[in-house]
Amino acid sequence: MVDRLVHSEANSRRIAYVEQCFGASGQPLNVTGRALVGEGVLTKMCRKKPKPRQFFLFNDILVYGNIVINRKKYNQQHVISLEDVKLEDVQDEGILRYRNETLRNGWKLISPSKSFVVYAATSTEKHQWMSHIKKCVDDLLIKQGKTQNTDNDSPVWVPDSEATLCMHCKKSQFTLINRRHHCRKCGIVVCKDCSSNKWLLPQQASKPLRVCLTCYQGLSHTKATVPVTNTHATDDSSGDSSSDDDEEPANQDVNEENSIPPEGQFQSYE
Repeated sequence: MVDRLVHSEANSRRIAYVEQCFGASGQPLNVTGRALVGEGVLTKMCRKKPKPRQFFLFNDILVYGNIVINRKKYNQQHVISLEDVKLEDVQDEGILRYRNETLRNGWKLISPSKSFVVYAATSTEKHQWMSHIKKCVDDLLIKQGKTQNTDNDSPVWVPDSEATLCMHCKKSQFTLINRRHHCRKCGIVVCKDCSSNKWLLPQQASKPLRVCLTCYQGLSHTKATVPVTNTHATDDSSGDSSSDDDEEPANQDVNEENSIPPEGQFQSYE
């Protein structure tokens, strides 16, 4: 089915429209052999709170962005290569609540560059998303003759709201002055003193990132076989804020009051 999509005029029109919705800030998406398999709104668990994001599933990449005007305008485009994507189910037994809203039907999207949890509106929609993503990943790996490894996957960040104390020292309490930081190696929330070192994690960024003391020690012990460099974190410029998570562009009217998307948002083009 995907092969027929690739060569269809409707597929080219859809991809061109996605490019148009992201505007000049997005990267070109209409490349040879690419098909738009499906799209929809999912709730992405961001650092501070869950937020609706528009997702586009292609046969080789997963694209998502902030919703400025539904089905018309998006920004903060992010592109993840499907050959690196793994899925991990999130059981409803560990239901997350936010402002009296219940987040169910979740799963983890894991990759070397970025990992996070998303939630669908219904269990049916969750199954559709997960099955379509898995099929695209499997087909791509077979086509390329590759296998996946998990050695360099980025962690899923622990949300700020789940940590009132540093998860490393278990003593430092977070306040307006004593800020939260995330270890980029394991994802826990730590205080400044427990994340005073940086390490180069090339799958995530081109500059050294903040890591907790435990991960720093582990990375130091393996540096003979892992080509990384380190430097001390002397300020708060480690990029703790995720660009698509917590910072909306200035003068942009983005409505995110309703964190959970309505039902029936997944649209398959297969």
